[in-house]
Amino acid sequence: MTETQVKTGHPKGLYFLFFTEMWERFSYYGMRAIFILFMTDKVMGLAMNDADASQIYGSYTGLVYLTPLLGGYLCDKYLGNRRSIIIGGLLMALGQFCMFLSASAGADGGISIMWAGLTAIIIGNGFFKPNISTMVGQLYPANDRRIDSAFTIFYMGINLGAFFSPLVCGSMDFKWGFLRHVLGCY
Repeated sequence: MTETQVKTGHPKGLYFLFFTEMWERFSYYGMRAIFILFMTDKVMGLAMNDADASQIYGSYTGLVYLTPLLGGYLCDKYLGNRRSIIIGGLLMALGQFCMFLSASAGADGGISIMWAGLTAIIIGNGFFKPNISTMVGQLYPANDRRIDSAFTIFYMGINLGAFFSPLVCGSMDFKWGFLRHVLGCY
C-alpha cells in the first residue's frame, strides 16, 4: 500500500474495546439502578436506613469518578495500559461477585462483603476507566483520519451500556421480582 492510499475500516481491536466498555458501563449503571433498593430492602437486602444507604451511594459514586486519576498515574508510571485494564477488569468482576455474595448473605454478614465488593469495584474502575479510552487512540497511527469515527463508535458503546442497563436491571427487579426470585427471598 502506498502512502497516498487511504485506509478504510477500523481495526478489530476497536470492536473488542467497544463491547468491553459497553458491558462495563452496563454493569456499573445497572448496579447503580438497584443499589439503594438493595441496601434498604428489609426482605432481600441489607435492611439499612435511607440516610446511610444514600451516603454510601454518594461516596461510592464520587470515588468511582475520583480513582481514575490515581489509576491513570499508576498506569503511566508503572503498569502500562494493557496491564491496568486487565487488573481493573478483574477487580471489577471480583467486586460484582462480592456484591452478589453480599445479597446472598443478607443483612447479617452482607454488609462486610458489600464493602469489599464496593472497594474492589472502585479500585478496579480507577485502573480500567482512564486506560481503555487511551487504548482506542493507540490503535491508529498518528494523524489517521479514522480516529474521530473510532471514538464515536467507542463512545456509542458507552452510551448503549449506560442507557439499557437501568432499564433492564430495574425492570428485572420491579416487574418480575427477579432479584428476589434468584436469591430465594420471596
